[in-house]
Amino acid sequence: MNKLNVKGSDGLITAKAPGKLYIAGEYAVVETGFPAIIVALNQFVTVSIEESQEYGSIVSKQYQENSLYWQRQGDEMVFDNRDNPFHYILSAIKLTEQYARQAGKKLSIYHLRVNSDLDSADGKKYGLGSSAAVTVATVKALCAFYELELTNDQLYKLAAIAHLDVQGNGSLGDIAASVYGGWIAYRSFDKQWLAETRPTMTLNELLAIPWPSLSIELLTPPAELSLLIGWTGSPASTSHLVDKIALAKTERQADYQNFLKASKACLEDMVAGFRTNNLQQIQAELRHNRALLQELADFSHVAIETPVLQKMGALAEEAGGAAKTSGAGGGDCGIVIIDRAIDTTSLFEKWRDNQIERLNLAVHLVD
Repeated sequence: MNKLNVKGSDGLITAKAPGKLYIAGEYAVVETGFPAIIVALNQFVTVSIEESQEYGSIVSKQYQENSLYWQRQGDEMVFDNRDNPFHYILSAIKLTEQYARQAGKKLSIYHLRVNSDLDSADGKKYGLGSSAAVTVATVKALCAFYELELTNDQLYKLAAIAHLDVQGNGSLGDIAASVYGGWIAYRSFDKQWLAETRPTMTLNELLAIPWPSLSIELLTPPAELSLLIGWTGSPASTSHLVDKIALAKTERQADYQNFLKASKACLEDMVAGFRTNNLQQIQAELRHNRALLQELADFSHVAIETPVLQKMGALAEEAGGAAKTSGAGGGDCGIVIIDRAIDTTSLFEKWRDNQIERLNLAVHLVD
C-alpha cells in the first residue's frame, strides 16, 4: 500500500493523493492503448476518516456550506441532503465499501474530511486533476480504515472504476498519476471491455486480473531535465473541449486517425528519450506533439492554444526550452522542459510581464 496513509494514535486515518499535469499525448490518450506521459506534482488532496457512532459526515474545507450528513440503513448510506459537489467522493465510498463487504468487513459510520491544495488559496483553478486526486485519496483512506491491503495496481483499478462511474469517459491517466507518482508513461485500458466484464465478476476478481491494453510504466527523467509550469490565469473546460474533439472524430475520421497514428509514434519516441536519458530527444518530441495538437485544433476548430499559452511557449522557446500546453488546453497550464543549467530568471520576468504565473511545483515521487 502506498505510504501516504497515516493512522494516528487517536484513530484518525489520513491519506493523501497528488495532483498531476499531462506532459504529452493529450486527446489521443482517451483511445484504448494510445500513450501519454503524465507527471505527479507535490500538491495534494488530503482525506481523513474518523469513526463515528450515530451519524457520519462528509466535509470539505473548500465547500463547507455543502457538508453532508448521513446514517446507515443496513449497508446503505442514507443522506439528509442530496445536492452536493461530492460525486467523486461518494462514488469512491460506494466502490470501496462494496470491496470491503466482499472481503468480509463490517461497515462503520465515520466522519470524512477533505482538504485540497491543488487550487490557490483564493480559489483559482490550476487544472491539476483534483477529481482524480480526491477519488484516489478517498479510496486509500477507506482501505486503511477498513484494514484492506491493496497494491498500487489494485488501488488504480478501484479508483479508476469509481471515477469512470461519475465522469463516464476520459483516459483515467490522472488516476494513474495520483496512485503511482513521478513521471509515468500511460496507456488507457479498454473501457468497453470493462463495461462488459464488470457484471460478470466480483470487484475482488476484477482487480486481480490484467486489464486489456492498460500499461503504466514509471519513467526516470534525465538528471539535467527541469520542468517549468506556467498558469495562464484562465481555467479551461475540459469536458467542453473533449466534446468538440469527439464531434471532429466523427466528421473528420481520416484526419483523426492520422493524428492518432502520429501521436502514438511521437510518444513512443519520447518515452525512448526517457529510457536513454536523452534530453534533446524528449524536447524534440515535445515540440512535435505540440505541432500535432495544433493540427488537431485546426481541423476540429478547437482553440487548444490560447494567445496567452502561445506567448508562454514562444518566450520559453526563446530561452532554450521546449514548450506546449498541458491537458486539454483552452487555458489552464503550459509546461516547459528545459536544461536546468539554463538561467530562467529572465524567462520568469517575461512571463510575469505577460500575466503568466509560474507555479513553483515539484514532481512528487511515491515512496
